Amino acid sequence: MDVQDRVRGCLLGGAIGDALGAPIEFQSLREIRKHHGNAGISGYVADWRGATGLITDDTQMTLFTVEGLLRAPHASDPRATDSDATPGRGGPPSTPGTPAPGTGAGEEPGLDTVMDRVMDRVMGGAVEAVREAYLRWLDTQDHHAPPPADRPHRTGRLREEGWLYARRAPGNACLSGLHRSFPGPSPLGGPGPVNPGSKGCGTVMRSAPFGLARSDPREAFELAAACAQITHGHPTGYLAAGAFAAIIAHVMAGRALEPAVHRTMDLLAGYPGHEETTRALRAALATDAPPSPERVESLGGAWVAEEALAIGVHCALAEPSVERALLLSVNHSGDSDSTGSVCGNLLGALHGTAALPAAWLEPLEGRATIERLAAELAAERA
Repeated sequence: MDVQDRVRGCLLGGAIGDALGAPIEFQSLREIRKHHGNAGISGYVADWRGATGLITDDTQMTLFTVEGLLRAPHASDPRATDSDATPGRGGPPSTPGTPAPGTGAGEEPGLDTVMDRVMDRVMGGAVEAVREAYLRWLDTQDHHAPPPADRPHRTGRLREEGWLYARRAPGNACLSGLHRSFPGPSPLGGPGPVNPGSKGCGTVMRSAPFGLARSDPREAFELAAACAQITHGHPTGYLAAGAFAAIIAHVMAGRALEPAVHRTMDLLAGYPGHEETTRALRAALATDAPPSPERVESLGGAWVAEEALAIGVHCALAEPSVERALLLSVNHSGDSDSTGSVCGNLLGALHGTAALPAAWLEPLEGRATIERLAAELAAERA
């Protein structure tokens, strides 16, 4: 399976899971069974508008994450280097009269120091590019049509797509966080600068693209965690997002899901504040009992990041059928669209587009846009 098929499958699978879960997001399992039978929904059902196949803020933000990453600098990008980050052209140190870290007085920076500076610029540039993309998403929630291009972030093709200008139950922390200034991410493990007490699942549901765009799981993890801090400052909220991105990166490298989760847990253990996410993933790996909504609900309601991640992972592991796994991921009390989105991202990256049910692909809102962005992201990765 080639990279493009995995990327396309990941983004389409996430959107399918999102659209499946959206109409039942705020219903209890009892209500779902009352309206749809003991097995719950078996495909798209109409929402309050009478429409089917509509995505939510989960997919909206995922697409803007992709757009931000497509604009982000890479290590080979001239934007990531300048005269004080080039071997043989040692510029002034950050503090006058003080040698740059890793160099002696009067010495030029070594290669390791230069690469550290370049990677810092790459990370900072990527976080800023993603935040600007999220500000474009915020416009879709605050306006009925594309506003005038009168601000620096109001550029690009995605913001011109009118179908995205729709409020689909956006998370409060995502909205409030983007209305605040962002000084940059805090060191991983400590409270972030924006909404420091929030660990809602709005971090996880938008973070698969980091694992698609960055082949190194640690890089994917740290970039996703840094960008999650744009709106959510609780360590569990952003570390769970990082863990999801790292799992996707491992899957993109051809690893099966369970080994990908184990490797990610090993990586996660190196960061302060990992305990809640680690416990949730450990619980998700327990698939000894037959899959059921009750088992899913034992993992939580998915309103917080680590629970949404755990449910998505568990459902993708517990059911060998892509269709049954997606249905398991949404037929429960809780945040059904987010768990469906996470599960769909995982399944699509694992199995590619061909494994996704055609009956759910055909009516999917925004499919052409999703496939266009997937092709651009796959080409960038290659």
